[in-house]
Amino acid sequence: MNETIEAEAVVQLTESAAKEIQAMGQRDPSQAGKHLRVFVEAGGCSGLQYGMVFDETRPGDIQREFFGVPILVDEFSASYLKGAVVDFSDALSGGGFKILNPNARQSCGCGKSFEA
Repeated sequence: MNETIEAEAVVQLTESAAKEIQAMGQRDPSQAGKHLRVFVEAGGCSGLQYGMVFDETRPGDIQREFFGVPILVDEFSASYLKGAVVDFSDALSGGGFKILNPNARQSCGCGKSFEA
């Protein structure tokens, strides 16, 4: 595993994102004890898309915690997400989770897809 990536937080959460993730976990008791996995996969309008899911730890995961929320990132996704920040806004227009990724050369208007 790349020691530089592991030594640093690959993905960071803002406090507002952490609060919303904690609230989601409280609304769905089946997610108790699970971590938030942030990942990248092929797809979307720009070639790659973001994903977030409550999940268990897997071998090779990079794990960090922000505001009491444990985050998991797999090695493949880490190279695309290094330095990214997950934010949340409850605004009526344009609200929801947003991933601010310094590695994205171009992002789709939907905010869920990007080009590396």
